[in-house]
Amino acid sequence: MTLPMMTPPVRPEYILDTAPAAPVSAPSSGQTMGSATRNLAWLRKLAMLLAIALAWEASARWVDNDLLLPGAVQTAQAFGAGIVSGELWGYIGVSLQVLTQGFVLGVAGSFLLTWLAVSSKAGRELIDTLTAMFNPLPAIALLPLALLWFGLGKSSLLMVLVHSVLWPLTLNATAGFRAVPETLRMAGRNYGLGGLRMVLHILVPAALPSILSGLKIGWAFAWRTLIAAELVFGSTSGQGGLGWYIFQNRNELFTDKVFAGLAAVILIGLAIEHLVFQTLERLTVRRWGMQR
Repeated sequence: MTLPMMTPPVRPEYILDTAPAAPVSAPSSGQTMGSATRNLAWLRKLAMLLAIALAWEASARWVDNDLLLPGAVQTAQAFGAGIVSGELWGYIGVSLQVLTQGFVLGVAGSFLLTWLAVSSKAGRELIDTLTAMFNPLPAIALLPLALLWFGLGKSSLLMVLVHSVLWPLTLNATAGFRAVPETLRMAGRNYGLGGLRMVLHILVPAALPSILSGLKIGWAFAWRTLIAAELVFGSTSGQGGLGWYIFQNRNELFTDKVFAGLAAVILIGLAIEHLVFQTLERLTVRRWGMQR
């Protein structure tokens, strides 16, 4: 027995009246001020530096002994005189030249060790052992050995600088590659990536936050190691960069110039941090949403 075909009822069409859109309220003054404050982070940092300078000047006036503690104003005058005369520029140029060469060599060696660590299990165990041995070893402790092997000159400085950069960068880069999720690797293989393309398109971007952290740590270690090594080189050979400038003025009791040299070390560190590393982070990991 066949059932008769039933025609479904036709639903009548109708139009609903849309409610008027709510007016968009302008942002409150508190929200505007909050956004402006966030966008002017450099202003807050400048205020912090100004507060430190005022506390420094007040402490110097309380001590009232220029030989022990020159004030911020006196140090700024000595720093400005060194910049205008070109004396400080010469020492800064020597230090930055040696630092750049040592840092580049250390980064190249670290990438080779990282490639060895991620390529095989035996390589990983070898790099783990080497980093556990040499990473805690202060680079300046190798300076006597460097002097014995290479004598007084740039080669000894390069040896301790490479040691300063090599192990922290290798440790961070290796940890970053190991922390890459397996899902990302599988996604890369699904897209047909393999070998060098897998490394460049998947592994390096995923491990980049750790690599940048290693670069910053290696740079800081290398910079302070260079200044300490130049103090020793200055006392033995009379040559060097900012470390020798500080050492020489300490011997001549020009404490304001000693503080000016220390200020130059700090300012160079701040400039490298803001102009190089923060720019790299802004163009890469922050832009990709991997870092806040």
